[in-house]
Amino acid sequence: MGGVQFRGAGLGVPIEGGLGDARIARAALTRLIEPGDRTGAALVAALGPVAALAVATGRTRADQGLDAEIGQRVVEGGAKRWEGVATAQERWRGRVAHLAPERDLETIARFGGRLVIPEDAEWPEGFDDLGEQAPIGLWVRGEERVATPRRSVAVVGSRAATSYGLEVAGEISKGLADRGVTVVSGGAYGIDAQAHRAALASSGSALPTVAVMAGGLDRYYPSGNEELLRAVARRGLLVSEVPPGGAPTRHRFLRRNRLIAALAGVTVVVEAQARSGALSTVNHAVDLGRLIAAVPGPVYSINSVGCHRLLRNGAAVCVTDAQEVWELLAPAGEGLPEEETGRKAVHDGLSIEDVLVLDSLPLRSGASVDSIASVAGLSPGQVRAGLGRLQLLGLCTRAGEGWKRTKEGA
Repeated sequence: MGGVQFRGAGLGVPIEGGLGDARIARAALTRLIEPGDRTGAALVAALGPVAALAVATGRTRADQGLDAEIGQRVVEGGAKRWEGVATAQERWRGRVAHLAPERDLETIARFGGRLVIPEDAEWPEGFDDLGEQAPIGLWVRGEERVATPRRSVAVVGSRAATSYGLEVAGEISKGLADRGVTVVSGGAYGIDAQAHRAALASSGSALPTVAVMAGGLDRYYPSGNEELLRAVARRGLLVSEVPPGGAPTRHRFLRRNRLIAALAGVTVVVEAQARSGALSTVNHAVDLGRLIAAVPGPVYSINSVGCHRLLRNGAAVCVTDAQEVWELLAPAGEGLPEEETGRKAVHDGLSIEDVLVLDSLPLRSGASVDSIASVAGLSPGQVRAGLGRLQLLGLCTRAGEGWKRTKEGA
């Protein structure tokens, strides 16, 4: 590998659970392979990080069988053509001499951070929905664990926000954080910055906010938000799939939007022009099956054109405050003030998957997971997850070897 050697110890950072080799390999791969590189993602998925690094750097030759397997994965993943592993190796060759994963791990440790990898218990479950387009690793700066989509909302919008947009974004973000919801955004000017700032002003005890960055976490970008991003690093989390020193290029800004969408259960667009970058996050959220919400604005404002289009096309739910966003995220009115809940139908607040599972449950005798999956049109894994949530809500219960509705779920 051009004389580059990776030691397995002496990093000055904790390597727990026997994952040292995987962590070092993934640290190297995040520098070698650009976010969104389908060949690199397929290589890691097929071989695992250590063997994939050996192939990507040219230390191991890719035989015809491996080339065919990777090619099939890439095409099935949506690529229009397959370049071949050898061609990809040529693309990566210029970065091989610059690989220094131990140095990168030491650098992030100096900033109070770490590299979280899929092999860790901390790996965000929302990334599982990205499949092979999930990040190779997640560089994290801050002490908290990354929140789950069930307790996170993305608040995104225009960089050139109006006073109206900033006020609404602030009210929604603080209201969500007060309810224990983590606000996810991109750390940019405008709506992003207001979302982070308002969440940090919350009195809530949960992780207030996560900023998903397009460059390395050793640098605060944009520089005008440095003090805000420092505060996010202290009280929330900065995360990036790019290693320390990585530049925040336009391509990386676009690719990081899929991470924002994957980390959140609901994506809220506060202001967006017709071709706003915030709509890229919406597109990723739609692909992932996440809920979309949009804030209406003045009909004469170009900053609300994107929001109005989402509402007109039925792609988004109209929301005007934190309470309405919370109702989209919270199951069956959990945590809602009593005076606002009123008498609710049993389906209110449930996700589509949970409604399908509930509707497929018998009232008397128990049904097996496979039987419920067949009726609901879901996978057994989705059914098991849904049953767990419905059981916590008191809407279903075990009946022998199967499951049935409770009286509350009828």
